[in-house]
Amino acid sequence: MPIVAVDDTDSRERGMCTTYVATRIAARLADGDARVRRRLLVRLNPAVKHKTRGNAAVALHVSGVDAERAATVAVETIEEFAAAADPRTSPGVVVADRDADGDPFDPTGAPIPEAVAAFARRALRERLSVAEAVEIAEEHGFRHAAVGPAGGADGADEAVAGRGRIGALAAVGAPAAFDDWTFERISYRELDRCGTPREVDAESVFDAAAAGYPTVWDTVDRETGAAVCVPNAPGPILHGIRGDDPAACRAVAERIEGEPVERAATFLTNQGTDAHLAPGRIGDLRDGAGYRIAGTVAGEPETKRGGHVHVDVAGDRAAVAVDGASGAEDGSDAENGADADRLRAVAFAPTGRFRDRVRALRPGDRVTLCGEHEVRPDAAGPESTLKLEKFAVRDLVRTAPAVPTCPDCGRSMSSAGSGQGYRCRDCGTSAPGKVAEPIERDLEPGWYEVPPSARRHVAKPLVRGGFDASAHPER
Repeated sequence: MPIVAVDDTDSRERGMCTTYVATRIAARLADGDARVRRRLLVRLNPAVKHKTRGNAAVALHVSGVDAERAATVAVETIEEFAAAADPRTSPGVVVADRDADGDPFDPTGAPIPEAVAAFARRALRERLSVAEAVEIAEEHGFRHAAVGPAGGADGADEAVAGRGRIGALAAVGAPAAFDDWTFERISYRELDRCGTPREVDAESVFDAAAAGYPTVWDTVDRETGAAVCVPNAPGPILHGIRGDDPAACRAVAERIEGEPVERAATFLTNQGTDAHLAPGRIGDLRDGAGYRIAGTVAGEPETKRGGHVHVDVAGDRAAVAVDGASGAEDGSDAENGADADRLRAVAFAPTGRFRDRVRALRPGDRVTLCGEHEVRPDAAGPESTLKLEKFAVRDLVRTAPAVPTCPDCGRSMSSAGSGQGYRCRDCGTSAPGKVAEPIERDLEPGWYEVPPSARRHVAKPLVRGGFDASAHPER
């Protein structure tokens, strides 16, 4: 069963979509009597700077056609539809020749090589090279092609032909790399409408979203009134419906009213799975990778210019075992479990009401943070920054130091002098220092997340379940 994988056919400004190109490839293969058994939409590292917003590759699992013919059809279709005029676009194809009766999801058949599966896992957490993708593809006898001239230039990155082969090879290896999968039903516009405003009835979107929830999620943002499933980019997608059941996704899509749907397809995908997150420890994080980190709030949250909320967090040795990373042996505060290393967790303005959750944190709260790590050498504060996607409150500080009250008259005591505690001037009673006074908190233990309108494609919504504490889903 050949696996036909493609990537990097779209453009931030000029539109197009790799899922659409793959859907056209699937249609042409089917016209030639091939059978498309499965369509995989594989999200890659969201921290890659030259990506389009979704950073996804697509793999088609087909039968009834040989790999050579499948590769030819793929290249011809990409040449026709890819946004090749954008100098940052660099399409690539990888075709893995497999037994027509095999199934990439069946490890007892003709399993995907471990080196290819490992490459797929790394593609969600690292920045990989075309040279490595080509080397692995050729080592395993996979066909591959760069379509069009050298592209992909973006800032410091050099133009290279066929950069899409990185994502394409990752899409080939995805079935052996990931074990959590969801679905997306994508409906496409008539191609000549691309670049014009989408005509979608908002009320029907919200009604359909309500009918499908919670099996179908991230269709709308009820707080902001945004139809999240309808993109803003100038590409061919009319709407994309995500969820845990393909039939439910189709049903929601069919309830949405609007302009004509030219074609539609259902993809199996690693969206909404947190596949990009790895266990990490503050002080030992790579730039441009996603992590799940244990820590202790080390400062008061601050709202910065632009509405972004920053809070410093120190490593928490007492919690790292729970979250899967090894603790440090040096540079740690043994009394409170907090490491000397710190990072700055940031909730950006577009995360909206999520920022209120971050503002409600207090020094001493123990948390688990999830998000993309970035090193900012010019930062005023810790260079290590985590762009928050969600966080869990593990333990809340429930008291705050307060001036003691006199047990006789009930009035606040006064300072008796430096290092001499407190004394009631009327009654003569004394206390050695401040006392712990209960405080009200606007948070409860459990998980909090950004709203649907700010969520990355690959990030797992809390409504899907499977988290290690109570959840407070956004919808």
